Amino acid sequence: MKLISGGVCAATGFKASGVHCGIRKNQTKKDLALIVSDVPASAAAVYTTNLVKGAPLTVTRNHISNGIAQAVICNSGNANTCNWNGIQIAEEMCALVEQHIGVKSDDVVVASTGVIGQVLDITPIANGMGELAEGLSYEGGMNAAQAIMTTDTCPKEIAVEFTLGGKTCRMGGIAKGSGMIHPNMATMLVFITTDAAISPEMLHKALSGDIANTFNMLSIDGDTSTNDMVTVLANGLAGNEPVTAEGADFDAFMEALNTINVQLCRMIAGDGEGATKLLECTATGADTLEAAKTAAKSVICSSLFKAAMFGADANWGRVLCAIGYSGADVDVTKIGVSFRSAKGTVTVCENGAGIPFSEEQAKEILLEKEIEILVSLGDGPYGASAWGCDLTYDYVKINGDYRT
Repeated sequence: MKLISGGVCAATGFKASGVHCGIRKNQTKKDLALIVSDVPASAAAVYTTNLVKGAPLTVTRNHISNGIAQAVICNSGNANTCNWNGIQIAEEMCALVEQHIGVKSDDVVVASTGVIGQVLDITPIANGMGELAEGLSYEGGMNAAQAIMTTDTCPKEIAVEFTLGGKTCRMGGIAKGSGMIHPNMATMLVFITTDAAISPEMLHKALSGDIANTFNMLSIDGDTSTNDMVTVLANGLAGNEPVTAEGADFDAFMEALNTINVQLCRMIAGDGEGATKLLECTATGADTLEAAKTAAKSVICSSLFKAAMFGADANWGRVLCAIGYSGADVDVTKIGVSFRSAKGTVTVCENGAGIPFSEEQAKEILLEKEIEILVSLGDGPYGASAWGCDLTYDYVKINGDYRT
């Protein structure tokens, strides 16, 4: 497996486009994206567990209930959530795709992101569809990645090349996510494409299995969005024998999917609203996988710990505190904590108690942009990683007037 360029257009037979249609006031920001497969594709998706769900999620769930999709349309700047006519608008967006590129509206995945409770006018979308369709290109992945951004400071895309049954396959993904991220299924919006041939059933098995250890281990601010969705389209144009059961090919597909998802998690965490640092907490030595996951995510979610990381303060007590209230079944007298970055590693706690360490060295390590928090829970065989970011003044600034 190797990293390649192209994002959602890296896989054979996928085109993409992104334009500014007028949903967002800033005319320099794209706000409408389109991804299209040359042929119908196997499709799978996971959705937010928030009881308040955006209308596009309902429409998408209905459209891919048969396991097939061929296009994705997504707008930014407006979440189309809690609107009396939300379903109608989402369906109209899909109908516009059919009108302009010929893909059946029932085979369209639709998504929206932005302000909740604001009526979404179909007019700018309808007016922009001509340009959007004309802009479709096999090199258009970055345009789509830019068009789904809201408070993101940079587009997020990744692609890999791998082998299934002797055939070269490619998989790519784009994501948006910077704030309102504490998913219990996925995170914000992620669109993944692949030219591998895999049945809809196995595609869903792969996606739902992987998010438990990737997107569900990501947290920026503790808020689970109303519009979280991850979708995968697999069009089979790589020509491999279709994956219809578990085995070596399914394992290779899972490895590629996990690589995509982990990298997108890291990108989202590093671009958290107001963030200056990417945090990765890895908990090892747990007696159960659940304990490792619970402990790692609790550390990442701790506002006090996140604030300490912003200040480059090696306040390891906040790590133990977060583990202590997490509910993880651990022996606190066995916990060890170290901080690691490009500047080195410093151990600050062993057997649940502090040990002498250099505050100056710790400060230097924690001033880096990427920080690893290494937690040892004992002698068990299980481990897990979680991703997040520091908590800064700018997070409050960004969200203090987000709607207005």
